[in-house]
Formats: sequence, C-alpha cells, structure tokens
Amino acid sequence: MRKSNLATWRRRTMIGAAGAVLVLAASACSASGEPGSPTGITVVATTTIWADVASAIVGEHGTVVSLTSAGTDPHSFSPSPSQVAAMVGADLVIANGLGLEASFVDILHSAEEDGAEILYVGEFAEPQAFEGSDQPCEVVAHDHAAEGGHDDAGTCDPHVWMDPDRVALGAEAIADALSDIDSSVDWGRSKDAYLSNLDDLGVSMSVLLDAVPAERRVLVTNHDSLGYFADRFGFSVAATVIPGGSTLANPSSADLADLVGTMRGEGIDVIFADTTDSIALAEAVAAELGSAVKVVELYTGSIGGPGSGAETLIAMLQTDAQLIADALR
Repeated sequence: MRKSNLATWRRRTMIGAAGAVLVLAASACSASGEPGSPTGITVVATTTIWADVASAIVGEHGTVVSLTSAGTDPHSFSPSPSQVAAMVGADLVIANGLGLEASFVDILHSAEEDGAEILYVGEFAEPQAFEGSDQPCEVVAHDHAAEGGHDDAGTCDPHVWMDPDRVALGAEAIADALSDIDSSVDWGRSKDAYLSNLDDLGVSMSVLLDAVPAERRVLVTNHDSLGYFADRFGFSVAATVIPGGSTLANPSSADLADLVGTMRGEGIDVIFADTTDSIALAEAVAAELGSAVKVVELYTGSIGGPGSGAETLIAMLQTDAQLIADALR
C-alpha cells in the first residue's frame, strides 16, 4: 500500500479550525443554494458519511442529499425509483465503491448509462485489501457502464472513512470533481477548512487511543469494518463475528465456535458491533464466553441521528475512539 499521500496528511501543520465550513448531515444535507439555480449545484451521495463530507465542501453553493438515512446499513440498502431518478438528475453522485454498494451496484451502472456523473470516492482513498487476504486490492472496471463502471472482486476493504487521513484524500477528490463541474466556485477554501478539522480529529483520536495498553490493542468486530482504523491507530483485528467486510454474510456454527475459541484463547473480552446491524450474534458469542464479555456498539456504517454524539463524520469518529478507549483501558 502506498503511504506517501497518507504521510503528507499526517505531517500537515496544525491550524485553527475557527473558519471551518461544516454542515451537519443526517438523512439529507442541504445548503441555501436552490437546485437548478446558477450557483445551486446538486449532489447525491449513497451514504450519510460521504454526504456529510460533501456538505462541508459544498456549503452554501448547493444541495447535498444522502440516499440513506442515519442508522441505515449501506451494505444492504437499495434505492427507490425516485432516488434513482435523483441520481440521474444530479450534477454529481458520490458513491463509495469498492463493493460497499453491493446490493445496488447494477443500479449505479444503469444510472451512469443514463448520464449520471458518478465519483467512486473510495478509489481515491488508497484502498487496501482486507486483513489476511491472499489477494491484492484491485478495482475492476466493467465495460457495460457508460464510462467504464466501477466495482471490485471483493478483496478491497470499502471502509476507508474509518481513517481520517483517507477521508482527507476523499475530500480532495470531491473538491476536484466539483471544480470540474463548476470552476467559478472556490471549492478549495471550504475543502482546506475541512482538512484542518480532520487534522485536529486525527490528533484528538490518537490522544484518546494512546491510553489503551499495548496488550489490549486487539479488536473483535461484528464484521470486518475496522481495518483502516486499526492500521491508522496501531491496533490489530483478531476476528469478526460475521465473516468478511459485508454485513450480508452469515457465519456458520463452526465460524462462531472458532471465534469463541479465539477470544477465549487471547483473553479478549469486548466485541465491537455496528449500530446499523443486529447485535444478536455478537451477544450470543458474548453469552457463550460469560458475563465478563461485553458488546459495545460503534458507528461504522452511518453517522448517528440527532443527540447521538455522532451526527457528523468527525463527531462519529471521535465518539468511536472514545468508546473503544473506554472499553479497552
């Protein structure tokens, strides 16, 4: 995996965030620009997470809408016909790619064929293969999409937003795409303010997580969603309840037995689950291991609703870092 761009973000000089432009995102994010007006650019994002990032950059110059609402699992979501029409009519569609939108990748391809301009932002965030994969991360283009569609063979980890440095790379790609659509707006100004916020976030998360002892920096997760987080902050992922990086798989009884054995053998007493998915299996594993094992829910697939403390990507990652640090200290 290339480290050059990531290292650049980690070396950025810290500046104040007072001038940051950040618009809160929930099920929909919008600014004052009217869709269809000369300065009202329209953006549709497939997830609340990238809608929030886009809103921070678009600001007052347009409208950003998320196809998913807060708390929705992006792995299993499928858009309605009206949402498909909104994608085709938007100036820009922001998808994560890398297999995240597996349940409606054909719809994205059809939207491209119908003229939608789709930015697969995960491809710009230095994606890597899942931990332990024997195949490299390769993004595969499909000829049936209008401009050469984007998908993958299932080896790329799509959860790039769990690392603030990779979010910065995605934000750069969004700003560049907006500049290609409307060069009259200084998209770089709001982008740079947002990057400063991400720098602050990375430092704040590191301070929280540095308190976790070395012997406790081992994670068990509901599905394989914390690979980038672990790589960025010096953790390892020992096992997952649901095999692979999607919530759509079903573990076998042998898989669950292996997980129990791994946790018991390594003395792991926390399972990190996802707020967007059922925690029943995680709770069953915890019950098998005994009352000392707890299940802690994290925001990994979606930002949280009002009052959650995870209403934006930045707040979400800060909250997750606090929850992980509290659980493992």
